[in-house]
Amino acid sequence: MPDDGGGLPRWIGTWTSIIAPASLLSTVLFYFGYVSSRAQYEYFGIDVDAIGLSTQDYVMRSPQPLLAPLIALTLLGAGLLATHAAVRDRITAAPEDRGTVRAVSLARWIGRVLLLAGVVLLLGYTVVGEWPYYALVTPLLLAAGGGLVGYTSHLRRLMSTDPTKATAVTLIRRSATVLLYILVAASVFWTTATVAQWSGRGLGRNQARDLTELPRVILDTKERLHLRDPVVQETTLAPEEGQTFRYRYRRLRLLIVGQDRMFLVPEVWSASNATLVVPLDGTVRVYFQFQNQPP
Repeated sequence: MPDDGGGLPRWIGTWTSIIAPASLLSTVLFYFGYVSSRAQYEYFGIDVDAIGLSTQDYVMRSPQPLLAPLIALTLLGAGLLATHAAVRDRITAAPEDRGTVRAVSLARWIGRVLLLAGVVLLLGYTVVGEWPYYALVTPLLLAAGGGLVGYTSHLRRLMSTDPTKATAVTLIRRSATVLLYILVAASVFWTTATVAQWSGRGLGRNQARDLTELPRVILDTKERLHLRDPVVQETTLAPEEGQTFRYRYRRLRLLIVGQDRMFLVPEVWSASNATLVVPLDGTVRVYFQFQNQPP
């Protein structure tokens, strides 16, 4: 049978429906991987953009900061769905029950208070923005308050026994509810980004507690580096014919490798530590030592 010309558009539509969500997921993973990595290496005084990590590197680093938020959101979503089913059954059975009406009204007022508190914090950033928990508490208040107000508005429509009244909801109210749900989504994104940042900072602190877990490096250079760190050991190499490297540095650890450079740190953390940036060219010679453990 000859093709009617609709096969190609259908094929394109099918692949678009697959690629678009995948691209969105990759973008989200990249963002959270970037936020976490940036906070992690800021602890060592490095701008993550100077490392030169690829998009794939950031995507591969995203599961660590996203694991806890995804588990929490999954459990919260399951709990909310179960609660919604129970509330809907009760409203369907007795839409004018006074106890249910009072509970919905109370929840609506609680949502308004939480939403107002979140807005106050948002507007008062210049005053309370330095509070350590500001970036977590503010979006949580906005999400909880906006979600409660939007959900209780939906419940009030379900409780309406007058069909004409139920269908007479104005476009402004419907738009306001949609905007509240957008606010909830944005606040959840903000909360997750904050958790990712804290996770990256925690990874950096954990690495600094035991830098001996990083690969051990011996560095030979042509010129003296004048390192002031008391941990790093400097040795002057004996002059030999054809030998261009004159200094050797021990007790260094490899923090991360970028596109064309390595980032080295002393193997013991101290307040005077600095990250040493070493180019991957002929100006230095690098040895990676075996672990001091028999196979």
